[in-house]
Amino acid sequence: MTVEGQLRLIEEIEKYEPFNEMEERDKELILRALRREENVFSRENSLCHMTASAWISSPDRTKVLMAYHNIYDSWSWLGGHADGDTDLLRVALKEAEEESGLSKVKPLMQDIFSLEVLTVDGHMKKGKYVSSHLHLNVTYLLEADDREMVRAKEDENRGVRWFSPEDAVAASSEPWFREHIYSKLNEKLYAYRALTGEPL
Repeated sequence: MTVEGQLRLIEEIEKYEPFNEMEERDKELILRALRREENVFSRENSLCHMTASAWISSPDRTKVLMAYHNIYDSWSWLGGHADGDTDLLRVALKEAEEESGLSKVKPLMQDIFSLEVLTVDGHMKKGKYVSSHLHLNVTYLLEADDREMVRAKEDENRGVRWFSPEDAVAASSEPWFREHIYSKLNEKLYAYRALTGEPL
């Protein structure tokens, strides 16, 4: 982790235009934590730490990729902890490939796609109890070839598959994520298509 990298991320988040009131509040909280909390890019900060997620679209934008997450027992987006890396786009790309088996994941844009503060309930991981905490999450819009073979990462998920954007929302068993995260990401995906002139 570098101070320069942390300052660069702060600058990127400062420039980010929130999509709704939830993102406005979450942006404020994430910036406050980045400026005040120690080890915020590490799990050593047991109160809150940075994570990166990926909303992965097929090239024709008709599908998004989800993994069946072991801990949350639900179909969910892909992503993971920063673990000391301040380049969260790199984290999102690495986690997407590791969790899906895909080898050609690429960003559709370098900019932040979405911001979220996520609550994580206490749980067991690798035989140890992890207390409830916050994930300060940055989401990136990525693309992958839906014809490429996918595979589960068994220590983290029990399956990986493509869904239509609407079916991806319905597949989640977590109501808050369905209503406030995945639905929002689909809205933003449709807005991206309109902005870039892709057919809807």
